[in-house]
Amino acid sequence: MPSTRASSTHLVLIPSYNPGEKVEETVRGAREQWNPVWVVVDGSTDGSAERLMRMAEADPDLRVIVLPENRGKGAAILAGLDEAAKLGFTHALTMDSDGQHPAALIRTFMQTSMNAPDAMILGRPKFDASAPQLRVQGRRISNGWANLETLWMGIGDSLYGFRVYPIAPLASLMRRQPFMRRFDFDPEAVVRLCWRGVRPINLDAPVRYFTPEEGGVSHFHYGRDNALLTWMHARLFFGFVLRLPLLILRRLSGR
Repeated sequence: MPSTRASSTHLVLIPSYNPGEKVEETVRGAREQWNPVWVVVDGSTDGSAERLMRMAEADPDLRVIVLPENRGKGAAILAGLDEAAKLGFTHALTMDSDGQHPAALIRTFMQTSMNAPDAMILGRPKFDASAPQLRVQGRRISNGWANLETLWMGIGDSLYGFRVYPIAPLASLMRRQPFMRRFDFDPEAVVRLCWRGVRPINLDAPVRYFTPEEGGVSHFHYGRDNALLTWMHARLFFGFVLRLPLLILRRLSGR
């Protein structure tokens, strides 16, 4: 566990749904790098909530929030953001609970956020041989749309969920509309935050895909989730067209 005192502004927020056996390793890795760490259990049915609660009993700087039913990644993050805002936190680093994201880079991302508190710090994934090529190629489509929808403000990757968000603007925009609650959360969050003038800063970060034999779990469904992304980008493009004059003016003014 880290020897440093708890941050009063930045916390690690881990949404978790049936994450498999990697979750304890993921949470321990996060706690070794940061204090505090919160996990939002999104209606899991695999026994991970009970295991995480036992971890939290022995670690006062680990908090576990258990939602009674599965609401989706975005909804789990919003539940955590609302609780964090009540306690005065201003920023949250989000990461997946299945071991894919690099806990060793938490401090680097947090320090970058502290140096630029008005920005969002986005992980730019560096894939290794474990990455499914269909997903690697497919995300380029989403990245292309996201950059078009923001007039190329500099979104390095629209789907990689290892990020530091300023809590207030993110929670505010989520409360104002019903979307961003499931797999559409990550790309829609960065596009809408860019529309609000939140500057993206990209940092390279590795991503690891584990096989089932290694304890890897995937909840991605190609048909369902690609349909969700298609509908999301259709909505965002319509919103982009409406905002285009303002975005051009902001770009010309350098804001």
